[in-house]
Amino acid sequence: MSNESRRSIMATAWRIVKATGYTISNALKKAWVLFKIRAKMSTGIVEFQYRKVDGTTRQAFGTLDNSKIRYEYQHSQRKPNDTLFTYYDTEKQEFRAFKIWNILPNE
Repeated sequence: MSNESRRSIMATAWRIVKATGYTISNALKKAWVLFKIRAKMSTGIVEFQYRKVDGTTRQAFGTLDNSKIRYEYQHSQRKPNDTLFTYYDTEKQEFRAFKIWNILPNE
């Protein structure tokens, strides 16, 4: 694993700690799950779960693999938000996002 990957995981964990007050241990667990999901999504479709804003759990199937995304890019003026995890939902055929601290561990 590269130093850049480790740096990214730690940065994500500290974002979670600052936003939620979680312990660094819990935040690192979530950061690792996000890291692994993002890596798998770059080459295929991944099944994962996260807690929605209303408290319910969503089972999602998503990807970041451009060959599996059916979407015409429209230039956006939005600034990147590093507290969101954005993915392409293969069931709904649209982009979705969730707060990084709402990821649930793999079961």
